[in-house]
Amino acid sequence: MPELHVLRVFVASDGSHGNPLGVFVDGKQIAPGDRQAVAEDLGFSETVFIDDVRHARLQIFTPGAELPFAGHPLVGTAWLLAHLGHATEVLRPPAGEVPTWTEGTSTWIRARPEYVPQFDLVQLDEPAQVEALTGAPDGMHDAYCWAWEDEVEGRIRSRCFVPGFGIAEDPATGAAAAQMALVQRRPLLIRQGTGSILMARSSQYGDAEVGGLVVLDEEGDYHLD
Repeated sequence: MPELHVLRVFVASDGSHGNPLGVFVDGKQIAPGDRQAVAEDLGFSETVFIDDVRHARLQIFTPGAELPFAGHPLVGTAWLLAHLGHATEVLRPPAGEVPTWTEGTSTWIRARPEYVPQFDLVQLDEPAQVEALTGAPDGMHDAYCWAWEDEVEGRIRSRCFVPGFGIAEDPATGAAAAQMALVQRRPLLIRQGTGSILMARSSQYGDAEVGGLVVLDEEGDYHLD
């Protein structure tokens, strides 16, 4: 019977908020043809199935689609592997090799620009406008909406609406943070959703780096009807 670990990724410093993530460390126990149904059943914005712990080969599914790359699943998986005694320096989702490391208590990943999906970035004038949103702006399907909280210090307020992937609103979007880092070319501190905290920056090589805090909420057997 497969064991499911439920994490929250990009939590605030007090351990609150964050984006829930399901991870099956022994993903081979779930047939590839069943994984989309499992992700839909769990309802997390993403679920990870690790096929090879030693080489950190994995698949990522939203409730509606498989993703070649995603930020919060990779940050969470890197943290969990280290927590379980299987620390790795490289994760291997379908997109390609993704380096990972820790800085203090934060877990980081680095992605090549071609790995990072392109969101519709919608800049608003004030954080209050971001707060007031009830969905993507008129005429848009999926959108990452943001405003500067403090442009000098690189602090951003954001929300992300991606119903096209089966996610009405994503609590914390690492891939969008990576895109923002590539656009802004400076260190960013992003407060997304109700209080998730993401750090992002571009590397000296032009890649995107995303990091944050992770907590483990529960672990136990998973039953698929």
